[in-house]
Amino acid sequence: MTLTTLPLSRTGGTVALREAGAGEPLVLVHGVGMQSAAWAPQIEALSQTHRVIAVDLPGHGRSSPLPANSGLPAFVAWLNDVTTTLALGPVNLAGHSMGALIAVGFASTYPDATKRVALLNGVFRRDASARAAVEARAAEIQAGAMDLKTPLDRWFGDTATDRAARTKVAGWLSGVERSGYGTAYAAFAAGDRTYADQMGDIRCPFLAITGEDDPNSTPAMSRAMAQAACQGEAVVVSGHRHMVNLTAPDVVTEHLKAWLARPADQKVTS
Repeated sequence: MTLTTLPLSRTGGTVALREAGAGEPLVLVHGVGMQSAAWAPQIEALSQTHRVIAVDLPGHGRSSPLPANSGLPAFVAWLNDVTTTLALGPVNLAGHSMGALIAVGFASTYPDATKRVALLNGVFRRDASARAAVEARAAEIQAGAMDLKTPLDRWFGDTATDRAARTKVAGWLSGVERSGYGTAYAAFAAGDRTYADQMGDIRCPFLAITGEDDPNSTPAMSRAMAQAACQGEAVVVSGHRHMVNLTAPDVVTEHLKAWLARPADQKVTS
C-alpha cells in the first residue's frame, strides 16, 4: 500500500491517498476526524480483487483543507475533482459517517460516475434532538474545543477489539488539524438533509451498513436510506457501534464483497 500526495486540477490544493491492488476502482472515504488509514482492514482484503483508493478528506491526514465554512456540496465537488484527476471513470464508492454523506451527494450528483455506492454508519434526516446535539458539538469544535472522550465512549464498547480500535481512533482524532476538522464537522452536522431528497435518484447497487448499537447512525436510518434507494440493501451488525469497519472488519468486508459482486451494468430506471 502506497501513500501518495497529488495536486488537484479543479479545486486546487492536494489530496493524499493510499492505493493498493488493480482492477475496477473502489474509492473509500473516511469519517470526520479520521484518515485513510482507518480503512486498513478493507484495503488489505479488497485490493485482492480491486484497485482500492482510500483518500484523506480535506484538512485531514496529508490533504490540504477546503476554505473555512465549506458545506457538504464543496466536499462532494472535491471528491469529483479527485476521481477526475485520477481519471478513474465510474467508481465503486464507499463512505463512512461523514464519508457516507459525501458518497450520497456524489452518487446523486454524478450518477454516470458512480458504479455502486455503500454507506457505513451513515446519518439520514436526524430528529430535532439529534440535530441540536450535533450542531452544538460543531459549534464547540469550531470554537477550538477538543473533547475526545465523549465521542470515543459513544463509538466503542469494552471488548478487546473495541479497545484496540479505540486506541487507533484516539490517535487520529488527537492529531487532526483543528481548522480542517472544524470545517468538516460543521458540514457533517448540517449535511444529513442536504441530499436526502435525492436518495431515490440513486439507481445503482446501494448498501447501507451500521452497528446495532450506534446511537447516532441508527439502524432505522440505514433501513430508511436503503428503502429510498432503488437497489437498496440495509445491514445491521449486531453488538457493534459507530466504527464497524474496525470493530467488525471481517463482517463488513464480506458484505462489501457481496455488494461489489452485484451486477451494476444496468441501473434501475423509472
